[in-house]
Amino acid sequence: MQVAIAYADATQQAWLRITVPEPCTVEQAIIQSGILRQFPDIDLTEQKVGIFGRLVKLEAPVSAGDRIEIYRPITADPMTVPRRDGVEEDD
Repeated sequence: MQVAIAYADATQQAWLRITVPEPCTVEQAIIQSGILRQFPDIDLTEQKVGIFGRLVKLEAPVSAGDRIEIYRPITADPMTVPRRDGVEEDD
C-alpha cells in the first residue's frame, strides 16, 4: 500500500511517497522511508507524529493513502511571541 511521509525542519522539507507492506505501523513506515538518514536530528523517542494532522502513537497502524507527519519540537513559547495577524509592523 502507498503512504506518504512528511517532515520539515528550519531549512528544508521532505515529502516521500513509499510502498509499505500490510500490516504496517507508523514507526515501520518512517524507518522504511529512509527519512531518518536524511534528517538525522529526528528523534522518534521525543518528537510527536501524526496522520493527517491527528496525533498518533508510533505503534498505530497505517492505511493506504495515509500521510504520516513527523512534528518538530516547538522552539518558541507561543505565549511570549507577538501575534502577527497579517498586520505589518512599522520599523
